[in-house]
Amino acid sequence: MTNLTTVSMFILCGFAVSPELQLLSVAAFLLVYITAVWGNVSIIAAVTLDTRLHTPMYFFLKHLSLVDICSTSTTLPRALMATMVGSGEISLPACASQLFAFVCFGSTECFLITSMAYDRSLAIYRPLEYRAAMRPQTCVLLVAMAWGSGLLFFAFHTANTFSLPFCGPNVVDHFFCDIPPLMRLACANTDTHEASGFAASSCTIMSCFALTVLSYVRILATVVRIRSAAGRRKAFSTCSSHLATVLLFYGTGSSAYMQPTARYSPLQGRLAAVFYSILTPTLNPLIYSLRNKDMKGALQKLYLQVPS
Repeated sequence: MTNLTTVSMFILCGFAVSPELQLLSVAAFLLVYITAVWGNVSIIAAVTLDTRLHTPMYFFLKHLSLVDICSTSTTLPRALMATMVGSGEISLPACASQLFAFVCFGSTECFLITSMAYDRSLAIYRPLEYRAAMRPQTCVLLVAMAWGSGLLFFAFHTANTFSLPFCGPNVVDHFFCDIPPLMRLACANTDTHEASGFAASSCTIMSCFALTVLSYVRILATVVRIRSAAGRRKAFSTCSSHLATVLLFYGTGSSAYMQPTARYSPLQGRLAAVFYSILTPTLNPLIYSLRNKDMKGALQKLYLQVPS
């Protein structure tokens, strides 16, 4: 089917705003991108340099920040260029590369969030066994599995999407090469590809989500048994930041990838993508620093040279 493809260039619509709002939209998203990169780089630097943060939770957070930097850098710069210049041309190989990179980072984030939920549940549910269970080797293995699962997931989706023939039109109604808008451009029956892609996405997202929910059920069951209110607040505060990330990630990502392409709305897809690919990576550093004393202290030490 690949030999039937006659399209060598796709055109991204960018953020598809009116000419009057174009400059404002570019400035706003550029500011968001700079904030996302700066915030996540700060998290990585603080966790790396502050020995107090050399714990499993912050080890996972450092990798989450790395994934967020890569994810936003995969989509946003080209989208800003397409919106600003007015020509969002992207070659077929570059489009495929952007798709597999974005899917890889998104899948890796999904598995990292699940690993972080497991880490928090173990810390609260079995505190006496925590140090022995979450050894450095275990943390490295979980992160390696997250990256490896992301690579397998992107390989499947990239092959599943670009094995379809593209004969025209070639205008991608999105600000980056994503699966649903590309499927709509294929000049062949996509039912089988849609079904297999939907099954793979649902299996991955739902399995990770189920494990995350199971972890929080164990956390909640443990917190309820704590007699003192102060103890309950302290236990819950250790996972409140992660819970906010879970709600942001699954609440926006599932709306885009857990529905058939026939029901896909370009406007809804763009709005959901703005949340899960731009705003979530931007908000994650704020979520993990505003209510976390150790992280705030590490960031103050990093930027203000405040002594330990």
